[in-house]
Amino acid sequence: EVDWFSLASVIFLLMFAPLIVYYFIMSCDQYQCSLTDPVIDLLMGNKHLSDIWNKTPTLTYRAAGIYTFWVAFQVVLYVFIPDFCHKFIPGYAGGVQEGAVTPAGVVNKYEINGLQAWIITHILWFANAYYFHWFSPTIIFDNWIPLLWCANILGYVVSTFAMIKGHFFPTNAKDCKFTGNFFYDYMMGIEFNPRIGKWFDFKLFFNGRPGIVAWTLINLSYAAKQQELYGQVTNSMILVNVLQGIYVLDFFWNEAWYLKTIDICHDHFGWYLGWGDCVWLPYLYTLQGLYLVYHPVQLGTSNAIGILMLGLIGYYIFRTTNHQKDLFRRTNGNCKIWGKKPEYIECSYMSVDGTKYYSKLMTSGFWGWARHFNYTGDLMGSLAYCLACGFGHLLPYFYIIYMTILLIHRCIRDEHRCLSKYGKDWKRYTAAVPYRLIPGIF
Repeated sequence: EVDWFSLASVIFLLMFAPLIVYYFIMSCDQYQCSLTDPVIDLLMGNKHLSDIWNKTPTLTYRAAGIYTFWVAFQVVLYVFIPDFCHKFIPGYAGGVQEGAVTPAGVVNKYEINGLQAWIITHILWFANAYYFHWFSPTIIFDNWIPLLWCANILGYVVSTFAMIKGHFFPTNAKDCKFTGNFFYDYMMGIEFNPRIGKWFDFKLFFNGRPGIVAWTLINLSYAAKQQELYGQVTNSMILVNVLQGIYVLDFFWNEAWYLKTIDICHDHFGWYLGWGDCVWLPYLYTLQGLYLVYHPVQLGTSNAIGILMLGLIGYYIFRTTNHQKDLFRRTNGNCKIWGKKPEYIECSYMSVDGTKYYSKLMTSGFWGWARHFNYTGDLMGSLAYCLACGFGHLLPYFYIIYMTILLIHRCIRDEHRCLSKYGKDWKRYTAAVPYRLIPGIF
């Protein structure tokens, strides 16, 4: 059943999320990234909505061609080129990997080749920039708003197709979830793992490709535009490219691990993931680079080093915390965390069919500091991206505001699920690790 608050949230997002993306991008295109000037213009009667809309670039054949080629190219890399990186890169887990057990008891197999797709794409990008010159490195920025309409079309087409598929020809009918509410089902999804053929998994493809592969290309296009406009690339732009590039590479290096995360293990595929990965992610996660095209910032050396250290420390916490949990799970606690055997709480839970299971919740290492300390590292990295842009406008700080809301919501959602699952054992765990994100504070 869908409670009224969830339904209201769903309808709000369906109505306003596309407008929010448009507003941010339009603000940069027409108002030099000011979020208040468009509102002031409208309230003062200086402009009408039609004036702003009429100045907005429309969909073009060029943008449609670019976007179609981009998505088709990523589909080819995903489906038709088996991973070979795992054969010669030590420590990298690629190739065919198994996901978690679905609610229906299915264990899906995935072709993990995201790192390979990222490498091939970027080799071609730099080869074009320095040798072939087929297109300008600023091509993404130059077509940014027309590409927005293409991304929206794909997002809605994929989401609608997933809804229809879930009703009439699901990949696994036992892994479908129907609430009976159209809006909720459309947004949150019906099918758990919609697929076409053996290997094209909607969830993995749209979560990882084309949006995240494009993330670093988008930033590189911003840097190229800054070079074109001002004759130099500022250190703030370099910081954003480096720190976000590390985050993207980390995602693809650990793509097999990603199969065990909440996105794959719990979320169904609907508008939330389909449209979100096509539009929300590439357009709002890259606002810092876009802002720096309009407002280049050259940081002082000490500020640049401080921001770089904040980002790197945040990444270290994020990655080490996740590694500790992964090591603990893989070895069933028979490992060493910070040089000693980890501490944990034994928990039990009952499955739907009445079978009793046991698991362990770690209370040492970073997981003894806070219950979601990996999110804390993620937020530190997010703040570093924003600080690189200075304090001239609010727009580049949207990312840290959004990530804070998103991750706190995930904390609450995770813990509600764990309380339902473990009951009294979960209360014992929260007593042992009382803080969620910041030790001693929250």
